[in-house]
Amino acid sequence: MRPVNTTFYGIIIRLYLIDNQHHNLPHIHARYAEFEASIGIGDGEILAGDLPRKQLRLVQAWIELHRDELMADWELAVGGENPYKIEPL
Repeated sequence: MRPVNTTFYGIIIRLYLIDNQHHNLPHIHARYAEFEASIGIGDGEILAGDLPRKQLRLVQAWIELHRDELMADWELAVGGENPYKIEPL
């Protein structure tokens, strides 16, 4: 299951349930057009995949604004619970 956490400027942000196999770091999945990347919540850096520079900067700004909420949602998702939606950018 892949709950949509939020969308903004054509970017879809998801937290995968029980997704601790991918890098074992708290992260989100950002999709824009044909691009998709896993991005660390702690530092906003790409762990895997690719996003255009402009969209990456938007996602990084959003992470910066919502880091505490994202970490709380990460804990829920790792525990198999649906994360809460977070306000878009």
